[in-house]
Amino acid sequence: MAKVFYVKKITPENLIKVYEALGVKLPGKVGIKVSTGEDGAKGYLKADLIAPFVKSLNGTIVECNTAYGGARNTVKDHMKVAEAHGFTSFAPVDILDADGDKKIPVKNGKYLKYDLIGTHFDNYDSFVNLAHGKGHMMGGFGANLKNQSIGFASRKGKAYIHSCGKTTSPRLCWVSKHEQIDFIHSMAEAATAVADYLKEQGKPIVYITVMNAISLSCDCDSEQDDPVMSDLGIVASLDPVANDQAFIDMVWASKEPGAADLRERIDSRLGREILPYAEELGLGSREYELVELQ
Repeated sequence: MAKVFYVKKITPENLIKVYEALGVKLPGKVGIKVSTGEDGAKGYLKADLIAPFVKSLNGTIVECNTAYGGARNTVKDHMKVAEAHGFTSFAPVDILDADGDKKIPVKNGKYLKYDLIGTHFDNYDSFVNLAHGKGHMMGGFGANLKNQSIGFASRKGKAYIHSCGKTTSPRLCWVSKHEQIDFIHSMAEAATAVADYLKEQGKPIVYITVMNAISLSCDCDSEQDDPVMSDLGIVASLDPVANDQAFIDMVWASKEPGAADLRERIDSRLGREILPYAEELGLGSREYELVELQ
């Protein structure tokens, strides 16, 4: 059974504490995958919270360009947003698909024949999947699985996932016809492909989700709404499925009125269906032991 380490109070010190509880020393050049947040978004993970953690690993912030036509779909514009949001003030920022992308295998995929990640991905020896737990307009919710699938995918890779394997065109993917469950499952396949690729190379990855500023929409939304519920804390695990399940379980356990709105957002998009399918693909387990840190 996977262990999920949990700390309720969200501080820079506690972010480091939950990482250290994992007992993993990340080797070499460390890529830390976070969302830089769309221009106009409010909920992305802020520099004052994550900078000490990133510096402690001598890490590089890694991101990929977006498939939609916002302020982060080119390297030049994306770097402007990263600077405006404070990321370049404490670490190097690397747009992984700045020099193109590459195919990696999707094993036993029903929807995707491959995944597309930025070529710079191979420049790193280990990774932190540092996610922000919140709702999502299309996927229901976003945490580690979304950050590993859509998040790690190149611009064309994002289009490929969003279209459930029908096109790599950022223009055509939005008009592609598919069932919602196909999109949710496509994200699980892409997330599993990244994990498999890293495992085959012997490169470790750890998973952390900061559950603060929990809104119904994602950090990719330029008109992101205000939080609908109180901060829940930070969870960390070596298992992304368990970590996402812990986030979902906390949302479902909440008695706050706004939590009901988030649950409706998640289930109306079939968001929770990513968990059993990711488990079926072998990415992780929905069963976990929650270890609370003081």
